[in-house]
Amino acid sequence: MNRSAYVQGAVQQAGVSLLFVLALCMVMAQPAFGLPKRDNHAIHKQIEALEEQWRQAIISNNVTEMDHLLADDYIGISATGTVETKAQALAQRKAGTVVIKALDLNDLKVRVYGDTAVVTSKADLEGTNGQSDISGNYRYTRVYNRRLGEWKIVSFEASRIHDADARAKH
Repeated sequence: MNRSAYVQGAVQQAGVSLLFVLALCMVMAQPAFGLPKRDNHAIHKQIEALEEQWRQAIISNNVTEMDHLLADDYIGISATGTVETKAQALAQRKAGTVVIKALDLNDLKVRVYGDTAVVTSKADLEGTNGQSDISGNYRYTRVYNRRLGEWKIVSFEASRIHDADARAKH
């Protein structure tokens, strides 16, 4: 066999080997593409239902339901910048320090990232915290994480929406 035929055969064999490797990679990757995707619509509905459960628990001051919905490592940040743990949040509710008379949610958006769901919404609130009136409009972010198949609230942060007329006066 002459040298050029040998080189041509080696190149051809290398090309076939490369095609085989590429085909093998595609076949091995196929199961990952073929796996059923989580039904995001169903998860969105589930998170929206949890938001409603939380809303009802807040209005009725159902500490048992709040305890169930909050993760043990929950951290919340109020519109005033106060940071509270699950134990602190539940203690305030048990003591009756925070009283929510009405809570209407709108502009609710749910985004899902694997086992984490991020909710943003607008809340129209009527209530008090001790002697302070906390009624007003807020924007908030609540984060859920799925643990052992159950969604738990792990984080919350609220920002007060200030009236445009009040801002213009300052």
